Amino acid sequence: MKTIRYVFWAIIGLCLILIGLANRDIVTVRAMPQAMGDLLGISPDIQLPLFVVIFIGVGAGLMIGFLWEWVREHRIRADARGKAREVESLRREVDQLRGAAAGAKSDDDVLALLEKTG
Repeated sequence: MKTIRYVFWAIIGLCLILIGLANRDIVTVRAMPQAMGDLLGISPDIQLPLFVVIFIGVGAGLMIGFLWEWVREHRIRADARGKAREVESLRREVDQLRGAAAGAKSDDDVLALLEKTG
């Protein structure tokens, strides 16, 4: 299984290296269109190799997707926390009832509970 994992990551690494070698040309990345930058007198831009821009775009997309999924699952996590609190409360109640039943000196838990309530 480890061999398959290593082969998989080696193939991924080789593909990333090939993409980087094929896209080495320098591109200009602008934060706003040229006309708007000229109008405002500022033009924030940076020159990077194309593969860096591609990798940053993929990374930003992954981070946005992870954040979106984390926010979407908030309700599920809140429900799970509520259920865990309920289970713990019920577990404590069962332990208390078992302790009370042991004090009644009965071999049957159901009979001890009936004697306690009746």
